[in-house]
Amino acid sequence: MIRADHMILIGSSGRNAGKTTLAAALINRWKGLFPIAALKITSIANRSHQCPRGGEGCGACSSLGAAPFVLEEEAPQAGSEKDTARLLHAGADQAFWLRSLFGALEEGYRAFLEKAPPDALVICESNSLREAVAPACFIMVRNSGETEMKPAAARVAALADITVQSALTDDFSRLFDRLTVERDGAALRVRVRPQER
Repeated sequence: MIRADHMILIGSSGRNAGKTTLAAALINRWKGLFPIAALKITSIANRSHQCPRGGEGCGACSSLGAAPFVLEEEAPQAGSEKDTARLLHAGADQAFWLRSLFGALEEGYRAFLEKAPPDALVICESNSLREAVAPACFIMVRNSGETEMKPAAARVAALADITVQSALTDDFSRLFDRLTVERDGAALRVRVRPQER
């Protein structure tokens, strides 16, 4: 398990829960204070060219070709609605999209570390990465109307340091009060304060 004291990892119970909204808010909170590298991960169970979500899909699965993972850095584009573009617009210095077979997540994450500044705060969206990386803080976003979690979320939900109900409507001020980012020599360290009872 890779230890990542400079990372805030955001997972979600299902689609459209607000991971990117929360990631953008966290980036906006610390932009200009620290270098920020954003990472969105799409984990792929197998090389089947059928979309697990049905229909034609987004092409993420088929884009791997024969590689175990593909890591792409987002270029700034005006008007782009891609999640990685939204993270750049929020203030990230760099944004990456890692598409990876589940078994290659650690290898793909290490490739990301080679491209990101070593002193950057990393804001990452992924459930699956929590099985390979121990972040400083793992936030699970729950969709308030959902009764079932997607399998990747169910495997790691108990590891969450903080759980929020749908980030699309949440007040982030209480969440921000629980997180601090500070320099520890040349590196950054994220700290999580326990929730007040």
